[in-house]
Amino acid sequence: MKFSLVIPCYNEAANLPLLLDRCKDLAAQPEVEVVLVDNGSTDGTAELLRNLLHQYPGCRSIRVEENRGYGFGVISGLKAASGQLLGWTHADMQTDPQDVLRGLELFEKHGDDIFVKGQRYGRPLMDVVFTVGMSVFETLLLARPMWDINAQPTMFSRSFFEGWETPPDDFSLDLYAYYHAQAKGLKVYRFPVRFGERAHGVSHWNVNWAAKRKFIRRTVDFSLQLKKKIST
Repeated sequence: MKFSLVIPCYNEAANLPLLLDRCKDLAAQPEVEVVLVDNGSTDGTAELLRNLLHQYPGCRSIRVEENRGYGFGVISGLKAASGQLLGWTHADMQTDPQDVLRGLELFEKHGDDIFVKGQRYGRPLMDVVFTVGMSVFETLLLARPMWDINAQPTMFSRSFFEGWETPPDDFSLDLYAYYHAQAKGLKVYRFPVRFGERAHGVSHWNVNWAAKRKFIRRTVDFSLQLKKKIST
């Protein structure tokens, strides 16, 4: 069964050579493709992809002309993907694209009607505290276990993806997918992934506490919308 890994890239030109090297063996696996989404980058990502991709069979790219958010980039890649199993991860190399190979083992063992997600270790203490707080809040609000929501990779079947309605364009997509998997009664499987430092550049959201507050506000707003739908 073919698997497509989507990797949204927003101004990640400095990370692309390393990212593609880590994807090379993955994309060489039978029935695996890697779809890199140039998510409206302005730093030369598009040109670099054009120059490098021919060296990496099994990897291809699509371009989103205007950045409309992380979630929009992921959704664009999922729509362009050809696999019956789908997933996404980040381009910053804080998690390894090859982590999905362990996720695929869970699909081989349990079938495709499941939801698979990494669970991070090796993170700074304050980031762990932040994640615990958000996890407890979401679990209590939505009455479902919602732990380490933004961990990657995230993996699921195409049939699950095709049932999504109006997914969010921002980082709330992680919450949306995780919540809907549980709402649909899918068994959730987690596996440990090492979380390291960015290879190059800076995070597009985890820059400082002001950025965290903005992220929290958006996530809480979306969570309240989900709660309202549950109640109606």
